[in-house]
Amino acid sequence: MGSRDAARASDFAQRFGIERSHGSYAALLADPGIDAVYIATPMSEHHANTLLAIEAGVPTLLEKAFTRTAAEARDVRDRSRSAGVFVMEAMKTRYLPHRQMIDTLIADGVLGEIDSVTAQYGFPIPYQAGSRLFEPSLGGGVLLDIGVYPLSFAAGLLGEIAEVRGFGTLTVSGVEDTVSAVLITPTGARGVIDTTWRGVGSGRVGITGSLAQIDVDAVFNNPAPMSLVSADGRQRLGFDDQRHPGRDGMVFQVAAMARYLRAGLTESPLLGLDESVRVMELLDELRHQVGARFADEREGSRAEVSDIL
Repeated sequence: MGSRDAARASDFAQRFGIERSHGSYAALLADPGIDAVYIATPMSEHHANTLLAIEAGVPTLLEKAFTRTAAEARDVRDRSRSAGVFVMEAMKTRYLPHRQMIDTLIADGVLGEIDSVTAQYGFPIPYQAGSRLFEPSLGGGVLLDIGVYPLSFAAGLLGEIAEVRGFGTLTVSGVEDTVSAVLITPTGARGVIDTTWRGVGSGRVGITGSLAQIDVDAVFNNPAPMSLVSADGRQRLGFDDQRHPGRDGMVFQVAAMARYLRAGLTESPLLGLDESVRVMELLDELRHQVGARFADEREGSRAEVSDIL
């Protein structure tokens, strides 16, 4: 593992049984024993850190949100493709067993035409000055931290989005702590999302179609049971993959990345770079609609990043 501080890197590696550590990201990327890297720095650093990995030719799993802004996401996508280096967003919900079942049901026409997707995720986090969650210079705000989960889930199922309407509240530091939004497709299908740090959220997802409805019956961003109910009210399917009860969802995206690298791919076929950019564009639009803008979006100059790593 790598850090900007060798002592902290060594301490972390010892605590978690990591074979070796490095006191800089450049040293980590130069290690010939490294097959791939997972970038989990604050959102403000995703762009620069990923460019280092691309320049070093190291396949990268980049923690959500993909970057801080859509402009940074487009730059990562373009440089990744130009260099032929694998980069994949660590959006774990895209690789979970119940999401794969949802994709199958939709592809088989079981739901008919999708009419709406609702997704909610939140939990109370008291405001703390200087925390990366609330600090604009570190890419803070509820949308980039957890709102990306319901947004990406809904947008991925709906496809093209023609209109976005968002409402929310801001903290004293100027980042958003609640956002509710409606995504509208050219055909009138809707995505309704809600994310908050001010209250307890259900973490549930509902998908309605012209022929049936799907409900994810637990928090959707980890393996969860789901049910399908037909238009006449008769339950037709219950899905609960008991091989993975309560397991954190990150394992599935890591396994998928390993398969893609073995196959010689440079992007995920389930969540490609264009889709990561599209979600970042939606996040930008929602942030701006509720009044949250980073310093360079207001003034044209990059905000100074605090030394927290």
